[in-house]
Parts: sequence; C-alpha cells; structure tokens
Amino acid sequence: MAAPGTRRFAKTLLVVGALGVVFGDIGTSPIYTIQTVFNPADPHPVPMSPDNVYGIASLIFWSVTLIVTIAYVGLILRADNEGEGGIMALLTLVGKKTLAGSRRTKSILVALGIFGASLFFGDSMITPAISVLSAVEGLRVAAPPLADFVIPITIVIIVVLFSFQRFGTAAVARLFGPVMVAWFLAIGVFGILGIAREPEILRALLPTYAIAFAVSNPSVAFFALAAVVLAITGAEALFADLGHFGRVPIARAWLILVFPTCVLSYFGQSALILNDPAAVASPFFLLIPGPLQLPMVILATAATVIASQAVITGAFSVARQAVQLGYLPRLRIEHTSARTIGQIYVPLVNWILLIAVIVLVLSFRESSALAYAFGMAVTGTIIITTTLFLYYVRESWRAPLWLVLVGGGILLTVEGLFFAANLTKITHGAWLPLAIAVVTYLILMTWYRGRQLVTIRREREEGSLAEFLDHLHDRTLPVVRVPGTAVYLNRGTQTTPLAMQSTVRHLGSLHQNVIILSIETAQTPTVPPEDRITTDALKHTDDGIILVRAKFGYMERPDVPQTLGMLDPEGLEIPIELDEASYFLSTIDLHRGKAPGLARWRKPLFIATSRGAADAAQYFDLPPDRTILMGSRVEI
Repeated sequence: MAAPGTRRFAKTLLVVGALGVVFGDIGTSPIYTIQTVFNPADPHPVPMSPDNVYGIASLIFWSVTLIVTIAYVGLILRADNEGEGGIMALLTLVGKKTLAGSRRTKSILVALGIFGASLFFGDSMITPAISVLSAVEGLRVAAPPLADFVIPITIVIIVVLFSFQRFGTAAVARLFGPVMVAWFLAIGVFGILGIAREPEILRALLPTYAIAFAVSNPSVAFFALAAVVLAITGAEALFADLGHFGRVPIARAWLILVFPTCVLSYFGQSALILNDPAAVASPFFLLIPGPLQLPMVILATAATVIASQAVITGAFSVARQAVQLGYLPRLRIEHTSARTIGQIYVPLVNWILLIAVIVLVLSFRESSALAYAFGMAVTGTIIITTTLFLYYVRESWRAPLWLVLVGGGILLTVEGLFFAANLTKITHGAWLPLAIAVVTYLILMTWYRGRQLVTIRREREEGSLAEFLDHLHDRTLPVVRVPGTAVYLNRGTQTTPLAMQSTVRHLGSLHQNVIILSIETAQTPTVPPEDRITTDALKHTDDGIILVRAKFGYMERPDVPQTLGMLDPEGLEIPIELDEASYFLSTIDLHRGKAPGLARWRKPLFIATSRGAADAAQYFDLPPDRTILMGSRVEI
C-alpha cells in the first residue's frame, strides 16, 4: 500500500497535469473577453460607463459560476461512461438499449449529440486561431514596432504547432502543467494589482449588479452575452478530458487555482478600465507593468499554444470515437506513445485543421472578429450537452421530474440566452461554426446511413456462413486444403467473408486451419481483457475452421495480431501458427448506381468520404507481407 505522502504527490501530479491539458482554453479566455465586450467595432457595442463595467464584471462572474462551476464541475462531470467523458460518451449513454425511454426520443437525442460533436470540430478550428492570435496581438502593446508582424508570427506558430503533432505530445506534456501554473499565478497577481486601483469593483461579486445591468439595459445586456460567453469557452474540455484525469483532480484544479485567478483577472481588467477607459483597447496586457509586458506576451503565447494543443488532441479523440461508432470510415490513426494508448495522431484531421486555422487567421485578422464565430460553437455544444445530460439524469439516475424541469429549465434558459445572443452575430462570423457543423454532420450521418446500406448489400452477397460451411463439409465445393493458418476478417458472425468465398470458388483451396475473426465495437470506451475474445467451433468440429469474436471499446486500438495472441492454444479445436499466419481482407469497391436508400446528392458524398479511409491492414496492425486483399464491387 502506498504511503500517504506518495498518494498526495500522485494526486498533486494529476491536478498539475489537468491544469496543463484541461484548462488551457478557458484559462486563456481573460486575454480577449473584456476587450471583446467593449469593442467599439462590435455591431452591437456595450457603451463604456461605470455601471456597465460593474454589470459586465458581475455577469461574467455569475455566468462562469453557474455554467462551469455548478453545471459542469458539480454535475455533468458525474455522468461518465466507464470513466470517459465528452459529448460522444454522453450520447453513447443516452443511446443504450438498457436506458429507459422511447426509441424515437433516443434517436433524436443521438442525432443532436452528433451535431454537437460536429460543432466541436468547428471549435477545434477556431480555438487555435483566436487563442494564438489574441496572444500575439499583445505585441501591439509590448513592442509596437512589431505590430505589422502579428499575422505572420501567428501563422508561423500555428504551422509549427500542427507540424509537431506527428511526433506526439508525451515529452512536451510534462511542461504543460508547470507552464499553466505559472500562467494562472501570473494573471491572478496582475489581477490583484488592478483591483488595488479600484477595490470597489469587488462589489460586482454580488448578483444584484448583473441583474440591475440586465433590467436597466435589457437590449445592451442581451447583445453583451455574445461576448460574455467567451469567459466559459473551454467548459466542454473539462468533460471531454474526464477520462484522462478523473473528476476529482479536475474539480480541485478548477476550484483551487483556475476559477479564482481567472476571476481576479476579469475584475482587475474591469478596475483598470474604470480608471482609464482608453485601456479597453487591450485591458489584459495594459494591466501588466511595462517591463513585464513582453515576457507576458511570451507566456501568453505558450499558454494559448497549450490551449490549442488540447483542442487538437480532442479533435483526434472525437474522430477516433466517430470511426469506432461507425460515423466515419477507418482513418489512419498513429499512436504516438508506447505507454499511453490515448495519445494519437490522425493525419487527415490534422491537415484539415491546419488549413482551416490558417484560412481563419488570414480572413478575420483580429481576435475580436473571430470572437463572434467562437461564441456560436461554444453555446451550441453546451446546450446540446446539457440537453443530453438532463435526459440521462432523468432516465438513469431517476431524478425527480420537478427537479429536472426546474434545474434544467434554469440552465437551458441561461444557455439559450447566450445562444440567442450569438444568433444576432450570424452575419458577422457566427455563421462559420454553424456551416462547419452542418457540413460535418452531413458527412457523419451520410457515412453512417451509407454504411448501413452497403452492409445490407454486402451481407446479401456474402450469404449464410452456416450454409457455406455445410457445403464445404459435404464436399459440394471441391477444395484442396493447404498447410498453414489463415485469418479471415469479417464484419459479423452470420455471413461468409467475401475473401473466403473468393478463395474457395476461384482458387479451389483453403488453408488447413482457418480463423474467421469477427471484430465488434462495444458501446463503451474500453473492454476488460477477460471479455476481449471468445471462440466458437461452429457446427462442424472436424473442418479446421473456428470463429473468433474480438470486442473493442470505441476508444481502443484494434490490434488484431496482439488480440489473437490472447487465444489459449490448449482450448482450441485447431493448432494455430500466428507467426506464419496469412491474413485475408475483404474490400469493397463503391460505385454510384440506382440503388434506393440514399438520396442522389448524398451518394457522391458517401463515395468521396470512403476515399479518406485508411489502409485496412494498417488500421488492424496486420503484417503487410502476410496480408492479402480481395475486393468486390458494390453499387449504391
């Protein structure tokens, strides 16, 4: 048993690790939130006045308290799927057959969850752009001669960041936590210095100031929500990274360091602009004493790179979960750590994000302009997460209906106001994340539906496995058995692998020992080792053919040779030689046809999406020199 001191040290490391990965996004929001609220170029600007400054400071504090502290940290983090969090994990919980509720309701909620995941991809594009750009914009305060180089420097940092992804984050991750600790301590200290100039700003901790601001200036307060929402960007990261650190370390890091220091920064900036309204042009950096401004720009850039790294990693994870759940084709996924299976790199997603981020920086050129787009992605994801959570609380936790309606009603009303305020920015950039989400959603749902149709047609062509084995056993199909072991990968357990059919019908031969391997994806993040693999000798015990079922969680790596190595040779009907085994894959060549079930305009999209699929042999970690591909043409 570990000593108490060792346990405390381990817990401290988890908290520091959470600071480096989970809170990068929300922790860098103070750079641009206050500045965006009072931006005179805003189509609906908030006038500078003491009452408005007090009202905004109070509104930010209570928004963060209600949505992040109470909703996410206090409640939503408890809705985990075997320790894993995030919107994909939540929609998996909602879609489970064992969960009470109508099938129609579940289908609607799952579709809503997929749209939320689609919004997250938009967030993954906007976060690196706005975060890095807002930090580098500090040069306009700290080093004015470099102001013209803000855009080039931002693009260079972004290119380096995305280029580095293929090397993995294991080595750099150790630095993330300490850097973010330094960041939060710094913004807290500078926030205190600002508050010291105008201690009265602390009165804005009272909710009466937020209420008075909303009542006296309802239209101004409503439009201000589109910028205030920036203070809660990154809330979804707390939930998405639940599986990496656990609820307790995330909650401790938030309550002990992140929440207090962010509030101090917001209030310090508010105190600054009360004394000097002109400072609203860049209150975060003007709050810092002159000699320390350039070092703070460097620290801010490091913090925003970390924030971007977290959301990029999140995009990789969501893409992998989508693959495992059948919403994307098999993508090329590289594991960048021998110790940590969750550290992955998805090249296709990485380069799409890089191109999108560069286009965003060159198109918007100002972090304040990107803020309109950012808020829409965040509010949409938060509302969908809350909706799924409330349904899960009611049906799984059996929470009283009145409690769900009252508590959920308050949360959804507040979040709905944020969302509605961002809708007013549609023509000013808020359309962007919606457009990205719609396109992504269409791709995900088209692939899911198209894959179902192809599976039906494929199974019809494959035919019954039992009948095929009967023909082999009765020698209706004349076959020569050759020495060795063959592994035929199959999508199910009832049909015959196409590659096996082709081998028998066209070559008239079959290996002496045959494994039909059915790979299944569970509706859970991981599968215990004892439940990983099962075997079945099938109908005939003397034909040298066995069926093996391998089950993987949707966040696990389907390593076929490693999994087959778990078989107990003593309990098998046939001897197997995995070191010399041949692996057979059945591939599908898709062509556009007149088959029903998929709209004409979606067929080219489905076929185009299939082109992004990774090499199946690589996806399943099959040895390339012992893998045979055998194809079949299917029209959709």
